[in-house]
Order: sequence, then C-alpha cells, then structure tokens
Amino acid sequence: METPLRRTPRQARSKARLALVLQAAERILVEEGVEALTTTRVAAEAQVSVGSLYQYLPDRGAIIDALAAGYFVRLEAVMDDLAAAAAGERWEDPVGVLIDAYAGIYRTEHGFRALWFGSGLTEQTRAADREHKRRMADGIRRVLLALGVARDDEPLARSCHAAVLAADALAQEAFRRDADGDAALLDEAKVMLRGYLADVTARY
Repeated sequence: METPLRRTPRQARSKARLALVLQAAERILVEEGVEALTTTRVAAEAQVSVGSLYQYLPDRGAIIDALAAGYFVRLEAVMDDLAAAAAGERWEDPVGVLIDAYAGIYRTEHGFRALWFGSGLTEQTRAADREHKRRMADGIRRVLLALGVARDDEPLARSCHAAVLAADALAQEAFRRDADGDAALLDEAKVMLRGYLADVTARY
C-alpha cells in the first residue's frame, strides 16, 4: 500500500511521534468531526510543533489519507486472519462469520466510522479505498478456496469483489442507522449474501 505521508519516518523516535500524532488526530475526528482536523489543532492535541507535523502531514487531506491508510491495514489484517482460520476450520455459515467480523470492526473502529460517515474524504483516500476493497475481495476469494467451495478463476474474483461492495454498502447503512449496527439490516445482508454465495459455489 502506497504511503500517504510526505516522508516516511525511519527512526523509532520519529515513528513513535507520528503514531502519537495520528492517535491525537483520531481523537479529534471522533469527538469533533473531520472539519476539526486542522494541522494546528492536531499539533496542539499531540503536543508537537506544527513544523514537526508538517514534515509528515502538511494539511488536512494528508491527515485524512494517513488515518484511512491505518484503518485499511487493520481491516485487511482481520481478513488475513479469517483466511488463515478458514484453512483449518469448517464453517457452517461462512457469510455469517464474515459479516459478524466486519460488523465487529465497525463497532470498535470509531474513527473509521467517523471518517466514512463524514464528508471530508479526499480523492486519494477514495482511490485507496477502491484498491482496499479489491484486497478485501481477494481475502474473500482466499477464504472460499480454503473452505474448498470454489475454483480459482476470474469469475470467482469478480464475484468476491461484487460481494465486498454489497456488504460494505449494507454495513455502512446499518451503522448509520444504529451505532451498534441495525441488527435487522445486518440479518438481511446475510440472507442476501448467502443466496449469492450459493449461486457462486453452484457454478463449481
């Protein structure tokens, strides 16, 4: 994943300072919204100089891009764990496992929700999100292959991408309605995607 930073910190001290800055930015994002993410406000919250912040994050767009990149890494790590688990387990309801895991992330990643439900996404973040969804789709592909319910080909990759796009849209709506996720809508998402999975796996 391409870094959105102006420069990448090399030393442990610099990495730790950047981590504190991004934690401060996330607090502001969750408590005050995207519009509060000014370099001055973030520097003050992180207790660093504005000049120090500019080395890595020169403006609000860069702060948003860096936060989003962190969320993508965490989401993809969860998907990697699921793909690894699928290789050694037999899931009676793969869709239920995946939707519940995805909903769990929405419940705990308050900054992710605040960023996506706000209106401040940059074009770079939107482009990064499209690539992120393709990587998540590849995770779904790996899950299905590990479970032995599909054959690795281009139609499978396309189907997994479509499933991720649908699941993401439904999850966002569920969590816009209710901070804990609208349970009824999440259940409907499972019903819909189980039907889609049955159609996809029937091809093989």
